[in-house]
Amino acid sequence: MDILMNMWSYFATNILQQPAFMIGLIVAVGYILLKKPWYDVIAGVIKAIVGYLILSVGSSGLVSNFRPVLVGLKDRFNMDAMVIDPYFGQNAVTVGVTEKFGKGFGDAMILLLIAFIVNILLVRFSKLTKLRALFTTGHVQVQQAATAYWLIMFALPGLLTHNVALLVIMAVILGAYWAVGSNLIIKPCQELTDGAGISLAHQQMFGIAVNTWLAEKLFGKKKDGKEVKKIDDIELPGFMSIFNENMVCTSILMLLFFGAILCILGRDYLTEQGFLAEGASMVFYVIQTCFYFSVYLAILQLGVRTFVTELTQSFQGIADKLLPGSVPGVDCAVAFGFGSANAVPLGFLAGFLGQIIAIAALVVLQSPVLVICGFVPVFFDNATIAIFANEKGGIKAALILPFISGLCQVFGSALIAGWVGMAAYGGYLGMWDWAVVWPVMTGVMKVLSYVGVAIVAIALLAIPQLQYRADKEGYFLMTEDYEAYKELKEKRAAK
Repeated sequence: MDILMNMWSYFATNILQQPAFMIGLIVAVGYILLKKPWYDVIAGVIKAIVGYLILSVGSSGLVSNFRPVLVGLKDRFNMDAMVIDPYFGQNAVTVGVTEKFGKGFGDAMILLLIAFIVNILLVRFSKLTKLRALFTTGHVQVQQAATAYWLIMFALPGLLTHNVALLVIMAVILGAYWAVGSNLIIKPCQELTDGAGISLAHQQMFGIAVNTWLAEKLFGKKKDGKEVKKIDDIELPGFMSIFNENMVCTSILMLLFFGAILCILGRDYLTEQGFLAEGASMVFYVIQTCFYFSVYLAILQLGVRTFVTELTQSFQGIADKLLPGSVPGVDCAVAFGFGSANAVPLGFLAGFLGQIIAIAALVVLQSPVLVICGFVPVFFDNATIAIFANEKGGIKAALILPFISGLCQVFGSALIAGWVGMAAYGGYLGMWDWAVVWPVMTGVMKVLSYVGVAIVAIALLAIPQLQYRADKEGYFLMTEDYEAYKELKEKRAAK
């Protein structure tokens, strides 16, 4: 048993928790199943790993570059508050799980393993479950396993002395959430990418599905039948035409909004914290910091283009031989390589405005739990939602829905983190699904105990069944032959 646990620990640490190598492994398995020559397998694996590493450089650069902006708001104004951020949330579980529940964090990694197996089994029997997406974003799985571990222990305290039963129940709920969430947005992803054969597996899967639906229903086609104006359709007059260039638009918007915040934080604070070198120009520091947003975004998009092609082609081997009709669920940042590039900064800023207003409301209402923005939720949730909202509902949807998302992230996180006790340890995951969906699931399980567990599990597994019933002819065709699926849609539209 110890040997198996050591093997799992090595795999989890070096591959599962390292998305670049996890993607490389998937590409290798897929190409081997397709019987590609060994040199094509090696080339594909290298391109996939390097591409994902490029994406990671872009993502981590965005986070680290704006750390002084968001963390500085907490330090500069002496606010004792919880940070909504996946890494702060994971750290809160690591620190607090032993003190509050008398458990070790290692069990959260066992939960990850069992939940991943549940995800695989649900996809393997897709004809029965109607689930077609495999969650492959390892670092996100670690963060979610940690948070789910805490939430379900809080909801089911009677199982704290029954470790095996607790882990099994947790794994069923978490594994079903992974499979159902990534399956839920296959259609929006296929339409956005024109059949790239991927879904997203991140922290806002239900958020994307809900907001895409709202964008179409509330902001979709006008009454006269005309298409709504998307971000890239708007022709700006005169000097404002420079905003049609994504790099220019992003740089100017960041300079206006975050440049102002950096100036509010002040030279003394930035120098004291080591962000600004002694004697360096404040003006050029602000310009460089804000312009780096465009740099890292361009790097991220390059990474997407590099690895998505290899992953899509190789996963066909896995879909054909091991998981028929399935697609891989990947990082939400992949969406930034498709759709409107300008939706990214606009969605980010709209979500940030929503979060700031919600935080101000918590302060005014003297909430026992105060919240500080984390860059990961405010950017990756709201920019991603804006991309999908823009495709279905145009620029209005791309601005209004991320703004509402920002409100939900703060209010939902303050509610659930304060209730379950995570706020006392300084952080909560804070992204859309975990501020909206998981509080509801936790409440149902807390109030109804084992009956609540059954209700949550059945409700999750009923979602793909309802999706299938809504489009029996096109449901599996969508992932198996997207061109045939488009032809089917055209025939239906013609009728």
